[in-house]
Amino acid sequence: MKLYYEIYRDIKNRILSSEYPPGYRLSSKRVTAGRYGCSVITVQTAYDMLMDEGYITSRERSGYFVCRIDALYRGEESSTPIEYLSEDIPYGESRDFEYSLWFKTIRKVISERRERLFVKSPGMGCPVLRNVLADYLSRHRGMTVQPKNIVIGSGAEQLYETVVKLLGRGRVYGIEDPSYPMIEAVYSSAGANIKRLKMGPDGIESRELQNSAIDVLHVTPYRSFPTDITTSVPKKYEYLRWAGAQRYIVEDDFNSEFYKPGQAAETLYALDKRQRVIYINTFSKSLSPSMRIGYMILPQSLLETYQRVLGDFSCSVPVLDQYVLAEYIESGNFVRHINRVRRKNAQNEKKPPEARI
Repeated sequence: MKLYYEIYRDIKNRILSSEYPPGYRLSSKRVTAGRYGCSVITVQTAYDMLMDEGYITSRERSGYFVCRIDALYRGEESSTPIEYLSEDIPYGESRDFEYSLWFKTIRKVISERRERLFVKSPGMGCPVLRNVLADYLSRHRGMTVQPKNIVIGSGAEQLYETVVKLLGRGRVYGIEDPSYPMIEAVYSSAGANIKRLKMGPDGIESRELQNSAIDVLHVTPYRSFPTDITTSVPKKYEYLRWAGAQRYIVEDDFNSEFYKPGQAAETLYALDKRQRVIYINTFSKSLSPSMRIGYMILPQSLLETYQRVLGDFSCSVPVLDQYVLAEYIESGNFVRHINRVRRKNAQNEKKPPEARI
C-alpha cells in the first residue's frame, strides 16, 4: 500500500473517531512528514485526498483544519477484510493476436487524434469507424454498404437486444435448434417470443421454416454452433424467399472472416434484393474476446424506424476504442492478421490430430 494512502487513512480514521474534532488544526506538512518518515510531497498528496473528500479544509497562512462531518458518517472503517478477486484470467483465444501492434496503434491514435477522442460519439457510432467498415466490407466481403446504415455496438449480444428493441417484442423470433445459447438467452431476457427451428444438413429444415409462423429469423449461415453446419447457397435463397417483403432475417455472421479458400462466403445481406436482412458481426473472435466491439448493418427500410425508436440512445463503445479499431483496419493490419490466422489454421488441419495446437 502506498505511504500517502496510509497517511490519508490514518488521519481519516482519527477524524471519524472524533480524535480530531471539527475545527482541529492538523500538524504542518513538514511536521507530519517527520512523524511518518516520508517526504513533504507524500504528505501533500494525502492532505489533497482528504480535502477532495471534504474531511479537511485549507486556510491561507493558517494551515489545515478538520471539517464538520455529519454524524451519520462517523465511525471506524469496517474490520471485515476485503476478499479481493483473482486477477489470473484464463488465457483466451487471442494467442495469435499481435498485442504490440495493437498498442502501437493506440499510441498513434492518441498522438494524432488528441481532442477528437473527447468528443462524444454519435448514437450509431463514430463516422471514422463506420466509413472504414463500409470500405472493408466492400473490398474484402463483397458487400455494398453505406456508412449511414452501420450501427456500432459493444458486441453481438448487445446488438441482439437492439434487434428486439428495433423490431418489437410483439413479433415471433425463430432461432436455429440447436444454436449458440446466448442467442436464446438474450432474446428471452429482452422479452421476445422465441420458436426453435430444427436444423437439417445445410440449414433450417424447409418444413420447419414454412410451418413456423414466425416473423423474424435469426440464422448463423457461416458456421452454426454447435453443429458446425454451413448454410448452402440454395438454402440462403430459400431464407430470402421466405422473408419476402414482410419478414426480416437477422444474419449473425460471427467468425466468418476465417472462411477457407474456395469456400462460399457470400452473405445473405449481399444476396438480399428486398432489404430484409439485418447483418450482425463482431470482432470478439477475429481479434480478441476482450474486444467488445460489434456492428450491425440495417437495411435502408429500417433506418427511419431506428432513429425514431433508438435514435436518442448513446453508443456503448468508447470513442478511443472506435478510433483505434478504425486505424487498425484502415492500415491493413486487420486483413494481414486475418490472413495470418487463416494460414495457421490451414497448416494445423494438415497435421495429425495429436500434433495440432
